[in-house]
Amino acid sequence: MKKIISLVLLVAIIGSSVFLTAVYQGWLGRVRHVEEFQGEPLPENIIAQRTLSQKEATNLLSGNDSKQILFGDLHVHTTFSTDAFWWSLPILGGEGVHPMADACDYARYCSSIDFWAITDHAEASTPRKWTETKDFIRQCSKVNGEESNDVIPFIGFEWTQVGSLPEDHYGHKNVIFKDLEDDKLAKRPIGSGGVATNSLRINSNTLMPKIVGILDIKRFTHYSDFQYFINEIRGIPFCDENSPSNELEESCYEFANTPGDLTRKLEEQSLDPLIIPHGSTWGFYTPPTTSWDKQLSPKMRPDKMKIIEVMSGHGNSEEYRSYRQVIGDINNPVCPEATSEFLPSCWQAGEIIRKRCLTDGETDEECEKRAVKAREIHASIGLAGHIAVSGENAEDWLDSNQCRDCFLPSFNHNPTTSVQYGLAITNFENQLPTNFKWGFIASSDNHRAKPGTGYKPIDRLTTTEAAGGINKFWRNATNPDPGPVKSSIDEITYEELLSGGVGFGLTELERQQAFWTQGGLAAVHVKDRSRDGIWDSLNRKEIYGTSGPRILLWFDEISNGVINPMGSELSLNNNPRFVVRAVGAFKQKPGCPEFTSKGLPNERIQKLCSGECYNPSSERLKITRVEIIKITPQINSSEVIDDLILDPWLSLPCEDNENGCTVEFEDNEFIKNEREATYYVRAIQEPTDTINGSAPRCTYDKEGNCIEVNPCWGDYRVDKDDLCLSKEEHRAWSSPIFVSQN
Repeated sequence: MKKIISLVLLVAIIGSSVFLTAVYQGWLGRVRHVEEFQGEPLPENIIAQRTLSQKEATNLLSGNDSKQILFGDLHVHTTFSTDAFWWSLPILGGEGVHPMADACDYARYCSSIDFWAITDHAEASTPRKWTETKDFIRQCSKVNGEESNDVIPFIGFEWTQVGSLPEDHYGHKNVIFKDLEDDKLAKRPIGSGGVATNSLRINSNTLMPKIVGILDIKRFTHYSDFQYFINEIRGIPFCDENSPSNELEESCYEFANTPGDLTRKLEEQSLDPLIIPHGSTWGFYTPPTTSWDKQLSPKMRPDKMKIIEVMSGHGNSEEYRSYRQVIGDINNPVCPEATSEFLPSCWQAGEIIRKRCLTDGETDEECEKRAVKAREIHASIGLAGHIAVSGENAEDWLDSNQCRDCFLPSFNHNPTTSVQYGLAITNFENQLPTNFKWGFIASSDNHRAKPGTGYKPIDRLTTTEAAGGINKFWRNATNPDPGPVKSSIDEITYEELLSGGVGFGLTELERQQAFWTQGGLAAVHVKDRSRDGIWDSLNRKEIYGTSGPRILLWFDEISNGVINPMGSELSLNNNPRFVVRAVGAFKQKPGCPEFTSKGLPNERIQKLCSGECYNPSSERLKITRVEIIKITPQINSSEVIDDLILDPWLSLPCEDNENGCTVEFEDNEFIKNEREATYYVRAIQEPTDTINGSAPRCTYDKEGNCIEVNPCWGDYRVDKDDLCLSKEEHRAWSSPIFVSQN
């Protein structure tokens, strides 16, 4: 009997060991697919009602525009993206994978938008995933072989470029294709070289140590699936860098180092997609002193970047400011002093060290020396200088590197990569100077397969990117060890930080949580509700972005009796005159409209939509004012950018009327000034509840300095039902009208 018991124990021990080894190595992982959507196309009467409500609003403003405004989201991720899969894990409060099927149903029935695009990270793509993506979008788009026009999906990918130095940083771009046929799509998503490929592809195991599956053994399948995901990515060989893109095998991983390279590779395949920069002011991955200037060089093909994403759930990239995180250049960086408008993080590093030094009983003179040294080291590192301050935590940094007077600013706001800065600069390399002439959109950048999340302030942990450890143990396990608290700072370089295996910790991921909102929408003025109609509007830039609400906006130049809509490029011999019409978004009713329950099972409505859908009432929010921004691009390289951006140039009040607002204005100085001018407008809506609207929730002293923060964390420290709301003025940004003199 004892031998039998011993044998059973031995078998159990061996079996357990084999099982734990399999969990550790990820051998039990499954491939995750796009899955199948459940919702049927929307009834035609629902689409007709949306069109009718717009016509009624237009008529109240004395408009007779034959075009319709459609709303969509051209920036959506599923768990085919590495970071999206990571955030879905249970230890980070995730609810499991978010397949592409969720996006199709969410767009139709939760957010009820008109179009969307899938833009999973190219750096995490594989031939299998690209094939499944293409096939799925065709299925989501077509019913019985015919394309449905209730929700029109597009295929795309994200080129997620990150440079460690300002001179090799170009930022993220979404690549969107018009058509769905294989021969009109890229053979494979084209990733970016360098940091992003290393982080999302080669060194991706730093995101989740293999031991996690054993430590959370009851839910090991999630981590095994993630490990399978990583192994699949790493199993794809790199393409031959010396071969043209159209001659490469489809089963390899292709990357491009610059926007010019990306454009060339697409053109080698005879493709002409939209290339849309986004997140341009995101300072968590943009090295200080980076600017738009190098991307305006002809070799970077700025002509292919027709559209820019002004805002997403990661913040607003529109606004320029005169402050800098670091001044000088990478070889001789200087930390600027703090002002009432801006607290540089390098300066705050010095203040953290000074305070510790004084607490240790050192002299004022000694502590000042250490503070100066801390500023120098932080400034010299560029990105991720916070890690050089041993023992630091997110609260130590107060509101440093943040724009204090921007609308829903991006984290660690970098003003020289803002949209306004880009519109103000000129490239003088060729005989004919060149400028960016972007059209504007906004998007969600949601990583949980939820296009168009901004329709209601609900479910902060799925409609924003908020995520974090479900308890103190997992918070500590998934964030870099800050080390011991020291009253001095050690010498370290960014290259040394990159080699330290801290992954997303370099990006101050925990501190970012307080700045993530639900994001915005793209709006297009279309001649007809179709794939061709949307694509035509995007290319002629008769488009605009909103911060989430479905604000209706028209912006036209009318000086010569001809209506020139937003996005137009004009040459005039008279002063331009403009008219703006804007109507606030519908106030929302709780719950979901009746047609939702007829199209989706109630269980899926609760899980996918959190039981709350886009559900407009008949009452609209008010537009309170219209702000006009005027930018006069450089006519010589010595012109100071600060003098060229007039924001606002005009601010025109609107009547207290929910039917909307119409204003007209003229630039009486245009002909006299003898230079080109760019005009766009912001339609400002009355304040409404907004998730994370007042990040990082400062407590101020009598002088207006932030002395304490109360961030809205994405982890266990903030109740999941706490939406961290504040009243904010949502808005719509028109595409510019570009005017020169003939």
